[in-house]
Amino acid sequence: MTSKAVYRPRRFHFRLKKLTFSRFMLYLLLTLLVVIAGLPLFAMVCRSLMPLDELYIYPPRLVVHKPTMRNFSDLLTSLSSSTVPFTRYIFNSLFTTVVTVLLSVVVCCMGAYGLVKHKPAGSGVLFAVVLAALMFSTHVTQIPNYLVVNRLGLVNSYWALIIPKIAVAYNFFLVKQFCEQLPDSILEAARIDGAREFRVFWTIAMPLLQPAWTTLAVFSFVNNWNDYFSPLIFISSNALKTLPLALQTLSGGAGVVARAGTVGAATFLTTVPSILVFAVMRGKVMETMSFSGIKS
Repeated sequence: MTSKAVYRPRRFHFRLKKLTFSRFMLYLLLTLLVVIAGLPLFAMVCRSLMPLDELYIYPPRLVVHKPTMRNFSDLLTSLSSSTVPFTRYIFNSLFTTVVTVLLSVVVCCMGAYGLVKHKPAGSGVLFAVVLAALMFSTHVTQIPNYLVVNRLGLVNSYWALIIPKIAVAYNFFLVKQFCEQLPDSILEAARIDGAREFRVFWTIAMPLLQPAWTTLAVFSFVNNWNDYFSPLIFISSNALKTLPLALQTLSGGAGVVARAGTVGAATFLTTVPSILVFAVMRGKVMETMSFSGIKS
């Protein structure tokens, strides 16, 4: 005679932490910091939706009362037909940023993996050069970068905005530190099974390095999307300028008052992609920063 199992519903116990005065003050402080950090973003959104009469009202308003999408429609038609359309600036920024991010991920991951796991001759010297490059500001190296790009004949082209940003010292250092946590036993097992080195790198090392190269992609995207200095130095053609330069074009010259709402809309469109990229990948960024991914 078999006995039937009796189904007993699982009881979930929620343990509520006791709210002490110190914990309450901590939550209050964190809430205040979140409000302070989010206030500029809220003001940017409201400004992009404000009509012209609210933009110049006194005293200034923080919250929009009569939101309108007119600023975004004017943004696409504010430049005359004889100039570069705003969509061209969006394409330039998107193309150069995406290509730079993809090449940076591939080059830095392959270089860091080869330096750590294969240890070629002079690897210590190479890593010392990378560490030395971290000591210099990007603005200090702009003159040598310009001389090299000019000698290669790449000035006033997309490659002038892409090639100097592929092998960034910080990105290489970030992936290299994470590569040291890759267990050698997994890589050796794949080689014993007959996998070639490129397949070992692409199918085993890259998935394990996902938190590192995801963080690299986020940092590279934000830095290149918001970069104003490099296009200003390397680009002279209006058809190749990026969004940061477009903002300067819209906010300067005649008709500044009439284009105030358009500038707010352009600022919103320029800022949103960086926020979305970080919001989607913030988990991997936090995982990389805490070195909690791979442990040998």
